[in-house]
Amino acid sequence: MKLLKAVHHIAIICSDYDKSKHFYTDILGFEIEREVYRSERDSYKLDLSLNGQYIIELFSFPSPPKRPSRPESTGLRHIAFQVDDIEPAIAQLRKKGIVTEAVRVDEFTGKKFTFFADPDDLPIELYEI
Repeated sequence: MKLLKAVHHIAIICSDYDKSKHFYTDILGFEIEREVYRSERDSYKLDLSLNGQYIIELFSFPSPPKRPSRPESTGLRHIAFQVDDIEPAIAQLRKKGIVTEAVRVDEFTGKKFTFFADPDDLPIELYEI
């Protein structure tokens, strides 16, 4: 029996809850599953899904530390989302004011990919399937 079955979720701590909530819902299109304010922690927890699959927990905490460097700091390097066709996905992001890096090609798979950043400069990759 395998120990692990799938990725359950990705947890992200943001510095500006309203800005990050807007980014992940209105720009990237995640759906809100649940939003909770935890007064004892002065923290919001926002559960987000994509195509009916729970994927991201977005947290706010008072004065979280900054990310040490981008993107090669220890820990999570980036999150990646698959798209069918990268060019229309990039065009859609640009219409919403999101700047992406130049499209690159994966040297092992031959697939196209690009990066952009969330409001806290967390690197996000789009990877063409």
